Amino acid sequence: MTTSAPPVIDIRDVSRTYGEGPPALAGVSLSVRAGEALAVLGPSGSGKSTLLNLIAGLDRPSGGSVTVDGQRVDRLGEAASAKYRRARIGMVFQFFNLLEDLTVADNVLLPAQLAGTPRAEARRRAADLLAHLGIDRHADAHPGRLSGGERQRVAVARALMNRPALLLADEPTGALDTASGEDVRQLLAALNADGQTIVLVTHDLGLAESCATRTIELVDGRIVRDSEDVRGTPAVAR
Repeated sequence: MTTSAPPVIDIRDVSRTYGEGPPALAGVSLSVRAGEALAVLGPSGSGKSTLLNLIAGLDRPSGGSVTVDGQRVDRLGEAASAKYRRARIGMVFQFFNLLEDLTVADNVLLPAQLAGTPRAEARRRAADLLAHLGIDRHADAHPGRLSGGERQRVAVARALMNRPALLLADEPTGALDTASGEDVRQLLAALNADGQTIVLVTHDLGLAESCATRTIELVDGRIVRDSEDVRGTPAVAR
């Protein structure tokens, strides 16, 4: 008998409160399979960023459990959380978070250096990523010389450097013009088609429609809609 693989993300009855205010998340349960591209939608203050931070191990729930790629993230201390992010998570942000005094290649290499990857192996991996993402000609340039779309491609390459089980993207098109935003949409869709599991937080319905195999909508810290029919059947992880 064939046993189905465990989910990449398994969140069970998670709540998160801050002080005396209403909960940022209230009893959220969510399972994400390998190869899914999940878009998290909702108004400002709905709990989207809190959910992403809990998955990334940047915050801890007030109750419930968060398991990612077999790791109980909610039980990790600070040092273990940092190691978990290096090994299992790639993160892409709205404003790129690239180091302007480093070249494109050195920005991409940074996660591998922090993880202790041998230098020659890391350089081969970085060169392959830059070529695959179409930005190898900018390897020796500094990020300030690149367009917004190109900088986001560098950020994606950096996020993929350590072959993460999960790519998290927080408003990845939020700081981009229309053309650059479309470029990033196509890139994320292609990565998911290649088997990369993705969770993205966005206000961009076009991004969700073009990239996601599934969407959830958060309102007041609760999931009010969960649809797996945005772009068809999730890709099979390779």
